[in-house]
Amino acid sequence: MYKIVIDSCGELPEELKQDGHFTTVSLELEVDGYRIRDDESFNQLDFLRRVKASLKGPKSSCPSPEEYMKAYEGEAEHVYVVTLSGKLSGSYNSAVLGKNLYEEEHEGEAAKQIYIFNSKSASIGETIIGMKIQEYEEAGLSFEEVVEKTENYISSMNTFFVLETLETLRKNGRLSNLKAFLANTLNIKPVMGSTKEGLICQLGQARGMKKALDQMISDIIEKTKDCENRVLAISHCNCPERAAQVKAKLENLAKFKKIIVINTAGVSSMYANDGGVIIAV
Repeated sequence: MYKIVIDSCGELPEELKQDGHFTTVSLELEVDGYRIRDDESFNQLDFLRRVKASLKGPKSSCPSPEEYMKAYEGEAEHVYVVTLSGKLSGSYNSAVLGKNLYEEEHEGEAAKQIYIFNSKSASIGETIIGMKIQEYEEAGLSFEEVVEKTENYISSMNTFFVLETLETLRKNGRLSNLKAFLANTLNIKPVMGSTKEGLICQLGQARGMKKALDQMISDIIEKTKDCENRVLAISHCNCPERAAQVKAKLENLAKFKKIIVINTAGVSSMYANDGGVIIAV
């Protein structure tokens, strides 16, 4: 038996929620002292309203090691954990600490194999890693083979996103007021991506959302060599029509194994903000 634990930055499609092999460990969000748990109770529209009205902007806190420990319980002999990039959050370190505590507490019992994957990504990047783990487990691979192949898969992945607004980055101090002002005034939309280490980097920029999305799409096609063997995932923050248009354009340019589209959960909604689109492949 196996279990796949994903922190709540990774959105699970409905079929994976019902699957039985997947478990979510929730991060927490805070807007001006109001705390929000990133779980099934998360209300995206209420959260976006609070973020827009906030002068400070939202913050997130990672799950405790104890919460991860609890997720490792159960009958599964193989436990795989996928976290938000270790460069963006303490979730990875917390999961590792939870593993150490679990193994200390259960010393001498039947060995449970636990492995923590640093996704070096976020949002649906974590989701497609979980799907890949399941694919390898269902194919009958050993625990060690699943770990090795999944690490290779993570190394081959790319994450991209385009933001409608830079306000959250400005409020969090990740962008100067002047840069944010100029971007908003000139309608400049940055095209962002992730480095191989899991940091956020700017890939380019364009005037207007349509041009920025088109640039992101051309970056994806250029960087993805084996489209027919890869699942591409799109998560959008409250903009299903925009996500559908991006999906249609990608389908016209390349044949992917599968394309999934999902609405962002809490942490991804915080990063992407209203109108943002994230893609992992």
